[in-house]
Amino acid sequence: MTNTAPSALPPLHLERVAFDDPRAVALRDAMDAEMTVRYHRDVVEPVAVVEARNAALTVHPSNVLATVLVVADDGADGGTPVGHALVQSRDGEWEVKRVIVADGQRGRGIGRLLMAELETVAREGGASRLILQTGDRQPDAVALYEKIGFTRIPTYEPYVTTIPQSICFEKPIV
Repeated sequence: MTNTAPSALPPLHLERVAFDDPRAVALRDAMDAEMTVRYHRDVVEPVAVVEARNAALTVHPSNVLATVLVVADDGADGGTPVGHALVQSRDGEWEVKRVIVADGQRGRGIGRLLMAELETVAREGGASRLILQTGDRQPDAVALYEKIGFTRIPTYEPYVTTIPQSICFEKPIV
């Protein structure tokens, strides 16, 4: 009888990278595709509403304070990126954006690694808290944030007027 035990998953490491790192861009593109499907509406919205929502969700490279990748050490040249998150400055706050774990990689603790690294970045930068916004169709994200100590806060601008169904969180940095 042959033992067909599953092969071990490759180890992971964190990398702080430039916002325009091609691996980071590819993961953000994958996230955009997934969110487009997840939030698809059959309702035709006014162009002004769509433009305002897109503007609220846009990350401006000049506001990015740090971009983090989780990379699987799988033998590929430099490893395979499996997770992405960044923190940006929004009106003096440290806002978490673009948290994505690659399809097929979820359930490995990658989201926790990303968020812990962003907390380290924020602590190093002197932030008093991290804030974030997620959507009402992302229960997996909501569950992660609650498990790692984020608490819900009222929806903040620009999401109050552009995505009122947003779920927003904060976590003090100690």
